[in-house]
Amino acid sequence: MNGPTPKPLKASELNNWLSRNVDLTVVDVREQQELAIAPFPYPVRHLPLSDAENWMGTIDAVLPQSGSIVVLCHAGVRSWNFGCWLLENRPSLDVWNLEGGIDAWSVMVDSAVPRY
Repeated sequence: MNGPTPKPLKASELNNWLSRNVDLTVVDVREQQELAIAPFPYPVRHLPLSDAENWMGTIDAVLPQSGSIVVLCHAGVRSWNFGCWLLENRPSLDVWNLEGGIDAWSVMVDSAVPRY
């Protein structure tokens, strides 16, 4: 990967940020059926990658111009790719990728979130 990449973020670190009300936007790129199985227990911007053609052109209106953005998916791969794309298009953003995705969140932070 030649361009900028999202910074790694552990589930415990994200939980700490959320509990301290750190100014950030959480973007979940999973599919709707994945959210139905294991919703993230905090507010998210849902931008499913399969629907990218419908939101890609409006990304500047959908996401804030500043502040931290944490991206997540099931295991951290799709969100990492989305984070790379986001940084290519808006290199000034502070983008973090949830390592291990919602699965790591379930194992390390909140076992009430189902694993799939």
